[in-house]
Order: sequence, then structure tokens, then C-alpha cells
Amino acid sequence: MTGQSFSWFGTTQISGVFPHLAVLADTLPHRTETGIGALMPWAEKLWFITYVSSKRNAGAGVGLFTLDATMQLTKRPESVVGCFANRMIHPQSHQLIIGPHIIDHKGNVRTFASLTQDVRLTAVMEHLEDPENKVYFLGMEGEFFEANVHTLEVRWLMDVTKELGIERRPHFKDAYTGQGRVVVANNTYEESDYLGQSALGRLAEWDGNKWTIIETCQFNAVTGRRTGGGLSHAIFAAGADNASAILKVRLNDAWQTYRLPKGTHTQDHTITTEWPRIREVESERWLINASGMFYELPAMTYGGKVWGVRPICTHLRIIGDFCSWRGLLVLAGDQTTPIHDANAFVGQPQANLWFGKTDDLWQFGKPKGWGGPWRRTAVHADEPSDPFLMTGFEHKCLHLSHDADRTVSFRLDVDFEGDGAWHPFETIDVPAHGYVCHVFPDGFSAHWVRLVPSASCTASAIFHYT
Repeated sequence: MTGQSFSWFGTTQISGVFPHLAVLADTLPHRTETGIGALMPWAEKLWFITYVSSKRNAGAGVGLFTLDATMQLTKRPESVVGCFANRMIHPQSHQLIIGPHIIDHKGNVRTFASLTQDVRLTAVMEHLEDPENKVYFLGMEGEFFEANVHTLEVRWLMDVTKELGIERRPHFKDAYTGQGRVVVANNTYEESDYLGQSALGRLAEWDGNKWTIIETCQFNAVTGRRTGGGLSHAIFAAGADNASAILKVRLNDAWQTYRLPKGTHTQDHTITTEWPRIREVESERWLINASGMFYELPAMTYGGKVWGVRPICTHLRIIGDFCSWRGLLVLAGDQTTPIHDANAFVGQPQANLWFGKTDDLWQFGKPKGWGGPWRRTAVHADEPSDPFLMTGFEHKCLHLSHDADRTVSFRLDVDFEGDGAWHPFETIDVPAHGYVCHVFPDGFSAHWVRLVPSASCTASAIFHYT
């Protein structure tokens, strides 16, 4: 649908966007934000829910919507104003949970009344002990509840912010239940984090008794396939630190780390990183949207490893969610954000959907990016770095520096099959307190690359792909 304008059921479509489907927040009493936080095909329609930055700063206009096959938009009478970006099918009861609403297979809507207050719902996930009857809800400020999907009774469990030692500005973005634990992602990242004065982001897991912190940097998305899905029971989590985007994978009771290029720095902040997602599109094909890039992610794992991650495109869209619906790929949007009139050049808050095919993503923008395994990082002699993605980019160079008082050699290993089989490629010598730029030959590629230093030091290794 990209690059075209035509009529569909009497409505105008321009490059995948139907203007009549725009959803707006009121101009008064406050200009806030509106985005589409969650999408789900269900009960013969596409359901979606919009959000504002906070109920305290919002009027009417946002809520729960349905879209039918003729592109007719309906705002549901059950709508409530709030900041909601959670969605999940509860298979045992055949109900969709989206925002504070729970919807049966015929489209009848009920609402968890106690979750319509000033709780910014960020995720809903399966219950560890009673998945037949209950789910967990997570709020952006760390509120953690359990709720009965039949009676709609809600019970407060804990403040995850306190459990994880997040001192200020929590901003939880996602959560998922798998492998006998709940995994949560908090994306707090501000200038103090950039300067190394704090580390308030979190990837953490809860086994029903205790919390374990996995990472203390920005994490935005976490998901997986339910047990019995047939392909893999892996849990995938996407985040970022100063060096690069990060893909964490939990397999065989351990977390593995893969690093990916960033396509933009515009998402390097708590509040500008709006709902990156890992979602299935088409059938059993997954996409990661993170740090301004779409990546293809196989749902399966072999030999305890992830095969076949590759970049698709670079973009600057804010995509609150995405899904497949009636043969189309649908991207949720957040098109304009005049929160508290901080931007004098933005008017009424609004958002819309984009419709196309998955293959259209390759037309968005050629994959370009930067990042690496180290950015002023303490590294140790003979210890390899995390794998960094190399495949799918045209031109490649590496910038290396360190602070040691002598020459340090950095061995580059490549995994050209993508399965964790490493092979030495070449060694780069960097003089004391020095810097070297290494340009790879035209056409050279491997799936993953890593570095192994000959001495302990503080080093930076940043790849630029153009």
C-alpha cells in the first residue's frame, strides 16, 4: 500500500494510512498525548486502545475502538480514559484482555473497574499458580496486581519499583510469564544514566517468591511462545544501553546476550521510547521493533542458540504495537505529542494506523545503524565480547580505542553461520591510549562478530554500518 492513493470502501487511503481513522485527544483542558498502545484481532474485528500520558492531564477522546472489514471505526461505549498498552489472549477462558477491558469471543466487553483509576497499565501476563482463572497486571509505575478473569476481582500484590530498587521515575514497558517466572522490563534512562551516575533500567524475573535482577539498563519489550507452542520456549527481551541495542534470550535456565545496531538516538530516553515490541506477524514469523529498526527474529531456537536475526529497515516511527489482520500488517501510531504544551509547534494530539504487507517494511529505509559491544567499558584480557550483529548491512567499519599504557591487540572473531561457531578473522593492534579505524572489505559479511582483547583495559568498540 505504500506510495499510493486510492479509495477503499469509499474512503481515501494514502500510503497505507486512512485519514478518517485518526483518533484524537481533546484540545482542552490540556493538550497531552494520544497514541495507540495495543492492537488485537478478535471477534471478527480489529480492536485497539488509545492512551494519554496521564489521566490527570487528559480529557475525552481516547478509549477502546473497533474496526471492521469495511474500515468503519467504532468507539466502544465501555471506553475509559487512561494510559493503557497491554494486551493478551487468555486462552483458558477464550477472552481478550486489552487495557482494563476483558472481551469474550462474541465481542461482549466487561471492565476491571479497579484498574480504571490512575494506573497506567503496561502489561498483562499469565498467572504462575492459577493460570486457568487469573492473570497478572503490571502498571508503568511498578504496581503489580493479580485479577480473576471470571469475577473481575483484583488484588494488589506488590510495588515492583521497590522490589527492584528503582529510586526514581519508574517506567515499566512490558512483562511476560514463561519458564516458571514473570519477567519485567523497565526502561528508565536519563542523563544521569548516560553519565554513569545511575543505572535505573531493569530486566528482572520473579519466580513467585523472590526477584532477581538480570540487567540494570533500559529494557522495553519481553515476550515468548507459550509452553507447548512447538517451536521454542525461549523468552526474548529487547533493550539498550550506551553501546548498542540489546537482545536477551532466556534458554536452558540462563540468559544469553546479543547486541544489535541502533538506528536512532531519538529513543535514548525513558519517555521517548514508546512501546518497542516483539510480535508475531504472518504465521510464526516474528519481528523486533527496537531503537529505530525492525529486525526479523525466528521464533525457533536450535542447539540452545538463536539463528537468523537480520535487519529489515531503519525508521523514525513511534509504533505502539503491530499485528496481522485480514492479510495486512497493521502498525499502531503516535503521531503528535504536545504534552503540557512543551512543544509550541504541535497542536491537537492524534494518532492513526498504517496498513500494508510485511514485505513493505523493506521499503521504509535501508538498514543503517551504529553500536558495538563496548563503549568506555572495562574489558578483560582474553574474554570475548558479546556477539554483535553484522549481517544485512552494506558498508562496515569499526572504531577501536582503549586507555592502556601499551599496545593492545583485538582479535576479531566471526560467526558466519549464525549458530555460535566462532572463527578468528583478523587481529587489530591499537597503540597505547590509541585509536584505530578499521574498514571492512566491500561485500564482507558474517552473521555475528565479536572482539577479544589481549589485555585488560577500558575500551570502546563501535561499528558503523551504512
